Amino acid sequence: MKSSITPRNGPITVRRAVARDARRLTRLVRGSRAYEGQYAGMVADYRVGPDHIEAHRVFVAATDDEHESRVIGFYSLLVASQELDLLFVADEAQGRGIGRLLVAHMESEARAAGLDRVRVVSHPPAEGFYRRVGAVRTGTAPANPPAVGWERPEFEFLIPPA
Repeated sequence: MKSSITPRNGPITVRRAVARDARRLTRLVRGSRAYEGQYAGMVADYRVGPDHIEAHRVFVAATDDEHESRVIGFYSLLVASQELDLLFVADEAQGRGIGRLLVAHMESEARAAGLDRVRVVSHPPAEGFYRRVGAVRTGTAPANPPAVGWERPEFEFLIPPA
């Protein structure tokens, strides 16, 4: 499935990630302002590798202009565990509907895979976003030191049949 929107700065297309996107996705995760300060250690060594891209349903949101395609967001759906593992939008692209576009695309992919729900363990600052895009709070994931020293909200997207 290919989805697109035309926000303020031109069209955005959602496409399947390929191995050569791995470095860009890793930079997007490590450079996120949401992981500054106390959260920095969680992503300092994080890597989205080609193996992850090949093993899971990873999709990117990219700008489409005449000169280049630039990745400005992505998500990773783990079908076997029914989990949204990663969802990131570049800091400079936030507030333009790209996160909402990625969630809608993820829901479509989950439906196509036969899932009726998708679990999300959220980064605490992203809790409001997940509520706004329709996820339902289901609990709290405990801290998992040393990588994660804080509790995290758990959500679920209910995926109705087509």
